[in-house]
Amino acid sequence: MTLDIRGRAKGPGRAKARGTPTDRGGWWHRLRRDRALLLMTVPAVGLLLLFTYVPLIWTTVAFLDYDPFTQGLWTSPWVGFDNFTLLFEDSRFWDAFANTLSITFIQLVLFFPVPIALALLLNSVLSDRVRGLVQSILYLPHFFSWVLVITIFQQMLGGAGLLAQQLRAHGHEGFDLMTDPAVFKFLITAQLVWKDAGWGVIVFLAALSAVNQDLYEAAAVDGANRWRRMWHVTLPALRPVVALLLVLRVGDSLTVGFEQILLQRDAVGPGASEVFDTYVWWVGIANTDYGIAAAGGLIKGVFSLVLVLIANKVAHMLGEQGVYRK
Repeated sequence: MTLDIRGRAKGPGRAKARGTPTDRGGWWHRLRRDRALLLMTVPAVGLLLLFTYVPLIWTTVAFLDYDPFTQGLWTSPWVGFDNFTLLFEDSRFWDAFANTLSITFIQLVLFFPVPIALALLLNSVLSDRVRGLVQSILYLPHFFSWVLVITIFQQMLGGAGLLAQQLRAHGHEGFDLMTDPAVFKFLITAQLVWKDAGWGVIVFLAALSAVNQDLYEAAAVDGANRWRRMWHVTLPALRPVVALLLVLRVGDSLTVGFEQILLQRDAVGPGASEVFDTYVWWVGIANTDYGIAAAGGLIKGVFSLVLVLIANKVAHMLGEQGVYRK
């Protein structure tokens, strides 16, 4: 710091002594400065509060003998952990728990890598026209409803579907995969891949577009072929995104598609298709056992939170940021 002819500080020290506008105004200055951006977030925050945090009040139903028709939330008798005891004694709950974990594992292994592979393939396509055409074809099924997706699979793989009819026409025995409990978990995974894999490509393509092209050129100069460039440049660039999405996927692993499974539940039976969400729906809505259903939903939420924390900790151990920093 130096002094001018009047003995006052000049340079960085003087600016700091006077203070910047942000320092003088503090949080009120920042609030006025960003008021337009804050107003834009008000509808989103309102919806989040209304549909996410306000309904948390009804988690207390898990500890009540709740009946919305004769007793309200504030007048229902407190029963403690009785609903949880009845839940754990229900064999259907454990069947749903086992089915949920098995479907989660199958989808994690068979579905999660597909968008990554598709993004790598699309990124290697040189023609912009071909790339745009393939992307449009891959994205289109995402906008189909599950009713339409299941109908298409029924017309292809059902007992009266196209493939079964062609086999019978050529003297072979037909099949009906849509009602076979043994392949149900793989069937819904195939439906998920066909419907949403293309949509998941968007995130990975965005990550690939941010890769410095000089890295590819430097690797090519060093003699790296296409596979080496993908292994040492492309995949490390995707690693943070893959870690983040994997943590989110693990946290959402107990939600394996309520509408998709509910539409096919009767075809294969609850023994093969019952999961957490359909169990809560049948117990709480169909049978009006609201306390037990709320207990099941609360267990699912707590278990999902634990999975997120564990997965995020593993991401930190591997050197990635995950959902939040350490």
